Amino acid sequence: MSGKINTQLFSAHEHALEHDNLCPKCGSPLAMRNSKRGPFLGCTHYPECDYIKPLAQNDGHIVKHLGQPCPDCGEELVLRQGRYGMFIGCSGYPQCHHIESPEKKAESTHVPCPQCQKGNLVERKSRYGKAFYACDQYPSCRFAVNAKPVQGSCQECGFGLLIEKKLASGTKLQCADRRCHAYQEQAQDQSC
Repeated sequence: MSGKINTQLFSAHEHALEHDNLCPKCGSPLAMRNSKRGPFLGCTHYPECDYIKPLAQNDGHIVKHLGQPCPDCGEELVLRQGRYGMFIGCSGYPQCHHIESPEKKAESTHVPCPQCQKGNLVERKSRYGKAFYACDQYPSCRFAVNAKPVQGSCQECGFGLLIEKKLASGTKLQCADRRCHAYQEQAQDQSC
């Protein structure tokens, strides 16, 4: 096998794009480019010509038919790929605007919210997939913590919620109040 690299193999894909895709505005060839929103075809005479054609499909196209009726209108529910990820929507869109998240519903921890005293804390996921716990009365109550909540009161300040903190020395309880964050002393077993 020779040490030469066949550059024709590497440029074949780009050549096919140039051959099939000419700019509809000025007739110049289109070239593949990348941006933070994904790949696109752009005119080679940029900035004189600003034509672009996105290659990523984030337009709400249907990925799968789910075979379940929409609770609002009775049409079939479908799984769609949108700009912000996957979602379940009604196939009757735009007449019906019903949408849901494909993820499971938030489970309640049955730990009362220390801020509003009305709701319970539920597990949620950030847009990066990290778990956090927030009040189920959102948006009227915006209380949230990043660690698992535990019922109890702080020994230092009396705040009505503790969180589990995983350390190298083991799991410890910490005050959930951002101004305190005191670690709690473990209760000694008084049995003889």
